[in-house]
Amino acid sequence: MPFWSKSQEPEGSTSSDPGRPAAFFDLDKTLIAGSSAMAFAAAARRKGFVNRAQISLWGVDHLRYRLRGATDEETADVLKAGSEMLSKMSERDLKRMGPEVLSTVLPRVYPRMVEEIHAHHDAGRPTFIVSAASDDLVSLLARVLGMDGGIGTRYAVDSSGRYTGELDGPFVYGEGKVEAITRVAEVLHLDLSESWAYSDSASDLPMLRTVGNPVAVNPDSRLAKVAKEEGWRVMRFERLGRRLAIVGGAIAAGVAGGVGQHLANRQTEREMKAHERMKKIKYGKPRRGLLRGKSRRPLGDRIRSRLGR
Repeated sequence: MPFWSKSQEPEGSTSSDPGRPAAFFDLDKTLIAGSSAMAFAAAARRKGFVNRAQISLWGVDHLRYRLRGATDEETADVLKAGSEMLSKMSERDLKRMGPEVLSTVLPRVYPRMVEEIHAHHDAGRPTFIVSAASDDLVSLLARVLGMDGGIGTRYAVDSSGRYTGELDGPFVYGEGKVEAITRVAEVLHLDLSESWAYSDSASDLPMLRTVGNPVAVNPDSRLAKVAKEEGWRVMRFERLGRRLAIVGGAIAAGVAGGVGQHLANRQTEREMKAHERMKKIKYGKPRRGLLRGKSRRPLGDRIRSRLGR
């Protein structure tokens, strides 16, 4: 059952009361650097739910996502892949993976965004993560960060406690985020017209336009354009972190998918070739290509003859 059950509706609220504002945070590239999906996929790989070849492909997709974001079609592919992966798991499996996933995700939380969360709490506004990621994992991260709840994609579970691969509610992406936060606002009696929403992607424009205070965080080009036209607040702080995270993501993806060994082998080959070149120079063997048409005497003799020794 999601955290916004009817039992949690505040007592004493009335239909004439406009409610209180809240703050909704997208997860990937907004609250954290990069994609939480890769952290989940890596943990699934270690548990044997995903093979190495698939991780390699996802690693490439992750780098592409870090550079230019994801299209709706690519996001649909991620949903399909995630559903297929979950269909091999039980609720117990996913819960046991939670701490491992968090150990990868938490170091990538932006300190500036934690400050935003704290500022909303100090002002008496509840805060929520809104993400297409699994509701269980989103809710776990929200609890660790001291937030009021996580709103993620829920997947159906059969009578034996195994995921069926089917959705149990909206896919929390695009218009699905609007549906999700609207439901939360109705149950918890929140005023969306006075609320905040944070995102990096134009895919979240429906959610950003649903609240009264939209904020673009490290926005993609389309969102940056809209934010400028609409006069929205813009937060930018990922430039250096983005470059470093891309390098780190490449290494992580390579290690998980077998690409890391390939890169290590190439580096070793380069080092060996460089070592051989240095030996040739040191012991006077001519370097190929540099002495074409010239004397093939040892380098040391040629230098001494030039110096008149």
